[in-house]
Amino acid sequence: MTQLTLVIGNKNYSSWSLRSWLAMKQAGLDFTEIRIPLDTPTSYQEIRRYSPSGRVPVLLDGNLRVWESLAICEYIAEHFAPHLWPEDKAAKALARSISAEMHAGFHSLRETMPMDCRTRLCLLGMNPRLQADIDRITAIWHECRKNFGVKGDFLLGHFTIADAMFAPVVSRFITYDVKLDEVARAYIETIWALSAMQEWVEAANNEVESIYYFNH
Repeated sequence: MTQLTLVIGNKNYSSWSLRSWLAMKQAGLDFTEIRIPLDTPTSYQEIRRYSPSGRVPVLLDGNLRVWESLAICEYIAEHFAPHLWPEDKAAKALARSISAEMHAGFHSLRETMPMDCRTRLCLLGMNPRLQADIDRITAIWHECRKNFGVKGDFLLGHFTIADAMFAPVVSRFITYDVKLDEVARAYIETIWALSAMQEWVEAANNEVESIYYFNH
């Protein structure tokens, strides 16, 4: 069997690493984990040993390398865990669309609310761009739950790549105590209760590195 290795950053801060890691855990895959602390004088060169982009995460499958969180999730679904996408055509199209939207967008949320699993903070203020990001995210959650959530508590019923892509948002909403409606709160509880998510958070709590004003 091919040995999979996932290279990640700090679990407390690296939202992109969490996405791929959680998808692989939820798929039941065995893999080796290499953690490289970020924002150090040697971080870039250490990561470049594995990733041509110099960024995490990167998946190593034998001599093959896959980088960028969404590309890794797609690779895992294609070769190891097709159930990470819904079978239903409409649900799969929605899952792919919102996963790509999460990957490419929500810049104000990323800048204003960097992921920090082990800390509880208060937002200093709500600007219109941040509120628009939060409103769009919760609208996505509502649409998914309303139209495809009948078979389970995740966005499309069972756990999919879309849930992995939004998991760091769940962490951010908890860290910054964002006020949300019942549907959004229920979804947050579903993701946060995952044993894999709790494993990640516990490891983040045990890390010793601190990165200030970190945005990843």
